[in-house]
Amino acid sequence: MTKDKDDMKSGTTHRLSRFRITERPRLLAVLIAAALLTLALTQTFHQSTTTAMVSLGLASCPPADPVAAAKAVEYAATPTQLLAILHYATSSVVPQQSIDEVRVSFEVLRSLAPCNFLVFGVGRDSLMWASLNPRGVTLFLEEDPDWIKTVLRDAPILRAHPVNYRTRLSEADELMSSYKAEPDCRPSAARLGPDSRCRLALTELPDEAYEREWDLIMIDAPRGYFPDAPGRMAAIYSAAVMARARVGPGVTHVFLHDVNRRVERMFAEEFLCAKYRVRAVGRLWHFVIPPSANVTDSASSFC
Repeated sequence: MTKDKDDMKSGTTHRLSRFRITERPRLLAVLIAAALLTLALTQTFHQSTTTAMVSLGLASCPPADPVAAAKAVEYAATPTQLLAILHYATSSVVPQQSIDEVRVSFEVLRSLAPCNFLVFGVGRDSLMWASLNPRGVTLFLEEDPDWIKTVLRDAPILRAHPVNYRTRLSEADELMSSYKAEPDCRPSAARLGPDSRCRLALTELPDEAYEREWDLIMIDAPRGYFPDAPGRMAAIYSAAVMARARVGPGVTHVFLHDVNRRVERMFAEEFLCAKYRVRAVGRLWHFVIPPSANVTDSASSFC
């Protein structure tokens, strides 16, 4: 993930910027590891107790309660959680989002997991996000294929796909002023995928990104701190289209980071909508977006 990218000058710096070593890295890393460990220990309590009783011959008679056995399976720690605990307990490199910002998404994940979680951007904190959605689907979309390889070397369990963006940050104002004149960009016709002619629509995502309904969408990428960077205009627009197209029950939670930057704020207010913003912590905004079918006049405006 990213932080203070406006002060960064190169792709190498960008990669390093996804995590920052501070004066208190070990403390935050330990806090993250402790939180994940607590979650994993809670989940494995029933399973480990049952295993111990079997090994001592205490659970052979009478037969195990089917309900208890089902609970043991339900609360078993996942490989991703165990890998995350090991990583953060032994690392001095910490997520770019602050603990207060992380907590916003964590609270939603805790209430909905297992769920479908789409993340724009991959980084050293990706293990954390995936582990907080046990037995759910967590998919990462990243602009830099080389950075994906770097992250997956240490965390091959993650699911990450490269994304090709057609926009540039220098085009943000023109895209904002012209999108309403493009038929495929309008709310009533907005769609994603290779058939869309809207420049803000992401057209080369993996099929799963289009076909699955996402309960949470985190936007902390792509780069948006120099003119030739892709900017987050298309990610924000596409997240709004995904949320509005939902046909299943519930709403879509969208989290946008780096809202201290002008373009992020401008596109969030246009497509994610101030009326759907439910929380603002640090540089993170949290939106809860209903399906367009549940909103009157949704065909004429995103908001």
